[in-house]
Amino acid sequence: MADLGKIIERIIGKVKKEEELAEEAPVDIPATSASSAPFPVSASIPDKKIPETVYIKASTLHSLDELNGIKDEVESGNIIIVKVGPLARKSVDDVKRAVSELSEFAENIGGDIARLGEERVVVTPFFVKIWREKMPKEEDESSSEAE
Repeated sequence: MADLGKIIERIIGKVKKEEELAEEAPVDIPATSASSAPFPVSASIPDKKIPETVYIKASTLHSLDELNGIKDEVESGNIIIVKVGPLARKSVDDVKRAVSELSEFAENIGGDIARLGEERVVVTPFFVKIWREKMPKEEDESSSEAE
């Protein structure tokens, strides 16, 4: 089960790298919409409305059939923490498919996805971005050489 975190990270990392390569010049948002929003507005999803109440919900993924429910929750504006461990005990290939599908979904709606530990991922709607700490490459290399 220790490999599950690495599998999830590889899938999410692959999608994020493709996303970074596909990024173009920033899109100008009219001053009226940008200044009225207390956070960055996704230019690709201008028709979406931010709900008054946003919930953070936990969900356990037992089968691929449950993915649509997770997507519906995120589209309605909720942040979902998905535990994939039970699905991994059945099929690691299904976990790969699920995380890949959730990554593509998050990208398509302008949301975000990240790994939380070994068995969990968090999926957010378009108006929530996940902060990621950047590690300098030299520091990573020197710490692995010291071991």
